[in-house]
Amino acid sequence: CFGFPLSIFFIVINEFCERFSYYGMKAVLTLYFTRFLRWEDNFATALYHTFVALCYLTPILGAIIADSWLGKFKTILYLSIVYAIGQAVLSVGSISELTGGSANNLAPNIALSMIGLILIALGTGGIKPCVSAFGGDQFEEDQERQRGTFFSLFYLSINAGSLLSTLITPTIRASECGIHTKQECYPLAFGVPAILMAVALVVFVIGSKMYKKVKPQGNIMLEVSKCVGFAIKNRFRHRSKEFPKREHWLDWASDKYDKRLIAQTKMVLRVLFLYIPLPMFWAVFDQQGSRWTLQATAMNGDFGFQIQPDQMQIVNPILIVIMVPVVDSVLYPLIKKCKLNFTPLKKMTVGMFLGSLAFVAAALVQVQIDKTYPVFPAAGQAQIKLINVGEVSATVQFQPQLDIVQVSPKKETGYMTFEASKLKSLNITASPLNTTVDLNLLEKERYTLPFKLNSTNILFNLIHDNITSKPENGRSLVRFINNLPFTVNLTMGDTDFGELDPLSVTNYSIVPKPDGSYTINVSTPEATCKVVSKKFGYGSVYTISLDNCVTNELSITYYEDIAPNTVHMAWQIPQYFLLTCAEVLFSVTGLEFSYSQAPSNMKSVLQAGWLLTVAVGNIIVLIVAGASTIDKQWAEYVLFAALLLLVCIIFAIMAYFYTYIDPNEIEAQFSKEEKEEHKKDDQDDNEKIAEVDSKM
Repeated sequence: CFGFPLSIFFIVINEFCERFSYYGMKAVLTLYFTRFLRWEDNFATALYHTFVALCYLTPILGAIIADSWLGKFKTILYLSIVYAIGQAVLSVGSISELTGGSANNLAPNIALSMIGLILIALGTGGIKPCVSAFGGDQFEEDQERQRGTFFSLFYLSINAGSLLSTLITPTIRASECGIHTKQECYPLAFGVPAILMAVALVVFVIGSKMYKKVKPQGNIMLEVSKCVGFAIKNRFRHRSKEFPKREHWLDWASDKYDKRLIAQTKMVLRVLFLYIPLPMFWAVFDQQGSRWTLQATAMNGDFGFQIQPDQMQIVNPILIVIMVPVVDSVLYPLIKKCKLNFTPLKKMTVGMFLGSLAFVAAALVQVQIDKTYPVFPAAGQAQIKLINVGEVSATVQFQPQLDIVQVSPKKETGYMTFEASKLKSLNITASPLNTTVDLNLLEKERYTLPFKLNSTNILFNLIHDNITSKPENGRSLVRFINNLPFTVNLTMGDTDFGELDPLSVTNYSIVPKPDGSYTINVSTPEATCKVVSKKFGYGSVYTISLDNCVTNELSITYYEDIAPNTVHMAWQIPQYFLLTCAEVLFSVTGLEFSYSQAPSNMKSVLQAGWLLTVAVGNIIVLIVAGASTIDKQWAEYVLFAALLLLVCIIFAIMAYFYTYIDPNEIEAQFSKEEKEEHKKDDQDDNEKIAEVDSKM
């Protein structure tokens, strides 16, 4: 079909569905940990990076199974089944009704989620090194051009799957579903990737009769490992001075292995030595899905339409699709025209530097976010806010002999901070009446005092706010004060607040969708009134006063306890831009450099080493997240930026002393020597035959 084997179209479709499945699930994973399983940020980050590390460790296992035992087709088939089961288990594990809708017993959800993630890591990692190589196997030797086009299509399918899934699954996640209680729809957000993985498996099986299946031919990684192990053991065995030294420690393997394998292993180890500093880059890069997503939950995602925090990750694949061709066709040729020697290792060094700058940018954004956080009372302090829900202005004197404030009708003071032990009472004067409110405030707590003047006295109600921080993960909270002279039944959307007596206050309740509006409904035996709320915004806390009910129209007043997120998510774009530039220079160049410096039969060893650096990078993050005592998130970003800059300098020094080689020339030299040896052996054999003939 168009000069291509028909089988490769099944492989490309399979890869699109698989990548959609993986990236769609991964996009919402961090918020699933923090919002559904209610894990704190550091633990959620550590678990996220443990999962990613496992996804990059299992490819080594998959490559060994495929090359030494099952072959690529059976390995992809069997591990895809494991993968699809894992996605289904994760989707089932995210159903809140497993525990009857109870938020206090999440053990079944956690157990199923962990089992699902382990199966997914085994499946996605196991097939990672097999699918592209299996696609390459479908072409004949004379189809080099078509093979190159296939790999371009293959890369495009990966990016298309990533783009679409990162856009779609967070939108599904943000919708509401559930039998007993409506909440974020994780079962469907994980269920769609599970369906796509099942489709990937079905598509792959349909094409099975068309595939060219190459039998397992042994795994070169095992051969290299055995060669290195034997050299170390043999060197240790002959460590006394009576044995002559050899030019290279790997030469001790020459007692068992041929010179060509030893020379090839030397070339590979030179490249793998350069890989040692690389994990630090991946420690920074993979935090897009954890720390940066959590950062976005404290930001404003209103772009004229609402962007979910986990959808900001889509900036990376969009920029990749744009920048790779621009860099290849514009930037690199321009640098070449300027006669600058921009070698692959220099590109990787610049990539590391840009990655460090990306985290400096993230730290600057975090500082701005931190400035918007409310100030809560410290040790020995308490805070109180006054709300005048009445129609008459009032003067409030804090006793003994502290501040005096004027509170206008339908206005609030904001939270005022006092030494808890010194503030004993306050006096409210609303002409012609006054009253004294005795106070016994607890340290590090907030209080609200709504009050109003009626015909005979001043009514008030001191409320303990029971809130000690800005709502996490972008949640919004709301509560109501009944400023009507009679008891009412109150609902907002699907939330029923029950009966509310005059001047009493409800507990804070989570707003299901902070970017949505809700119908607030008040009912009494005589009348029903309602009004549509405003959009509360992410991260906000409001107190709403129910003021009047006339001709079925409810009058309300909003009092802002905590402001909504104000730093816009667009401020994350510079850090994503810098990190994407870093990825283009580091990741794409790194693989090209590695492949150019190693023999053709050793590329799988380098791929395994490259994937191992990604795994180690994620292990670094989970260690830092688990052990860090840094309180400020911006300081952690600066720490990672500094570490990557340090590693960048070390790598630059290593790169300076690296000598580029041409593996093809070295292999050609070995081939020439082997031919000469064979020729000499043939001559020796001919001479022996002639000698035997002469004797006869």
